[in-house]
Amino acid sequence: MTRILANDGITVGCKEALENAGFEVSLDNVPQKKLNEELKNFDVLLVRSATKVRKETIDACPNLKMIGRGGVGMDNIDVEYAREKGIEVINTPAASSASVGELVFAHLFGMARFLPDSNRNMPLEGDTQFKELKKKFAKGVELRGKTLGIIGIGRIGQATANIALGVGMKVIATDPYIDDVTIDVDINGQNIPVDIKTIKFNELLKQSDYITIHVPGGDKPVIGKKQFDMMKDGVGVVNCARGGVINEVDLVKAIEAGKVAYAGLDVFENEPKPAMQILMNDKISLTPHIGAATLEAQDRIGMELADKIIAFFGN
Repeated sequence: MTRILANDGITVGCKEALENAGFEVSLDNVPQKKLNEELKNFDVLLVRSATKVRKETIDACPNLKMIGRGGVGMDNIDVEYAREKGIEVINTPAASSASVGELVFAHLFGMARFLPDSNRNMPLEGDTQFKELKKKFAKGVELRGKTLGIIGIGRIGQATANIALGVGMKVIATDPYIDDVTIDVDINGQNIPVDIKTIKFNELLKQSDYITIHVPGGDKPVIGKKQFDMMKDGVGVVNCARGGVINEVDLVKAIEAGKVAYAGLDVFENEPKPAMQILMNDKISLTPHIGAATLEAQDRIGMELADKIIAFFGN
């Protein structure tokens, strides 16, 4: 019997589907330092972002046939090395797009109406400084009619564009691999196709009122001082992609200079201990890497993993 270790957990539906297909599934959470030894008893390892699967673990477990990542990014797995060793490596890129797109807009709506700062101040001063706070937060803006620039118009970028179009925003995008996309906007059961042609990266920076980033992490930031300098004064920036795609030091400087009016961050350069200057900045809307953390996304992630595992082993 094929044995699966879901070290960071899986949904009930995923576990049931795998067990019904004849797999043995363990939900034990094995500490990282003991993983190399315990994993020798399993054929498949399923992880989220917590468990790291590096070269040492792969070498220690020659019995391993598959590594599955519940989610999109596989920064915590030495993917190429695993594949060189003949191990199948899978993820679930389609499952969480809608959830991440909605979180982008949670940040955008919150920033546009100063909700993060208001939520910090109201419990402290709402009963004594109500009129002052009302005046302080009285210069919000509408998103409708504004231009949203999307850096990376893959699955998540397209899901974000879909929401933006529904809100009434103008959407522009840049992507080195995609020339144009058609976004099917569902309005009350009616499907409205909207074509978007990608533009040059620097042009997007200059034209956007808000910018959201949906690219994989790399060796260097996508957005730093040079890019901030190209943006409109008062721009809003959101990163729900990968920590490190925005230079956080340059972001804080851009906020202090008034170039960036506010930012929304779900991911950070240093997780799980983000920089204090980020955490304490009242112009930054913060969430703790929860882009895919909705019940619906978790169900889709689980079932996508189960389907791929069952198909691979031919059960």
